[in-house]
Amino acid sequence: MSSLFHKGEAVLAMLLLAVIVLLVFAAGVMRWFGHPLVWSVDVAQLLFVWVAFLGADMALRKRAHIGIDYLVKRLPNSSRAVLDVVLGVLVLAFLLTMTVMGYRLTMLNLERQFGDSGISYAFVTSAVPVGCLLLAITLTGQILDTLRGLRSHPKPVFAPAPKAGEIEEVVP
Repeated sequence: MSSLFHKGEAVLAMLLLAVIVLLVFAAGVMRWFGHPLVWSVDVAQLLFVWVAFLGADMALRKRAHIGIDYLVKRLPNSSRAVLDVVLGVLVLAFLLTMTVMGYRLTMLNLERQFGDSGISYAFVTSAVPVGCLLLAITLTGQILDTLRGLRSHPKPVFAPAPKAGEIEEVVP
């Protein structure tokens, strides 16, 4: 994907996070003055779901998700890359399933209102298919990138590849 899209995604996530902070701060101040903003907490929760999915996609692109790789690190690079591709395909199948099921959930929630805000609950649930689709697109690119370099320079799908000359520490 284009760098412009990645920057836009990051800017949107930062903007939504800033709005969440402002809403929660404003709700606290207004409650202190005796005029609570009842809807602000609902909107902040709604935006948090979107920020979580956008952040998950940005972390996947940087290969920054937490992983348990104690045994995997002991494999040769080519075996590790093949295992990562297999696991990546399984995760991709899950993400695509979540995209379809999330879309169905969104359609079921079109009429439902989110708390006291008057906003359709579909706006909340639509974060699932959109977020999972973004993750699936990013993961597909990483799997294809790993497959392209499998014979010459195998690198894992999920973990950042060690830099040239860098020794990867493996603790027994």
